Amino acid sequence: MSIKPGSKYYPLFEHLQNCNQAAITLTFLEIEALMGRSLPASARAKKNWWSNRDSASALQAIAWVSAGYQVHSVDLTQQWVTFQTFQATYNVQRKDGEIQWNGDAIKALRAYKGLNQEQFANELGVRRETVSEWENSKYEPDRSKRKLLAMIAKQANFGNLETDA
Repeated sequence: MSIKPGSKYYPLFEHLQNCNQAAITLTFLEIEALMGRSLPASARAKKNWWSNRDSASALQAIAWVSAGYQVHSVDLTQQWVTFQTFQATYNVQRKDGEIQWNGDAIKALRAYKGLNQEQFANELGVRRETVSEWENSKYEPDRSKRKLLAMIAKQANFGNLETDA
């Protein structure tokens, strides 16, 4: 999922994308000023409105996730939210210099590319459920898919990340 220009949350996306800070705290009023409209009542009443979910129905979350942030904390009483840059750590293992395509490595590559499971599945020519099963170590990709993963990783410069040996 990515945010589309014209979306009511696009101004928030742009602000976060351009702020170049590891963490930024905004009041609800500041967010409303950016957007030029009021936040929905649920944003003031329910903490889960501020969750970092990757869902087509969560347009607000798509705004900050697409900008590379996640909600770190939210205070409904004081009406502020702190966004923090997304920093995931994964245990990517290598054998003979090659990435071992287990669940952690597949999830790390997908996250590194900023894709959700469906987008990544489309890139690989598999079902979204297959990506989920790989990431949850229900089974591993076959040889041809491991080669494709390696090629995608190389194109994305993923192989230059710090990994555990």
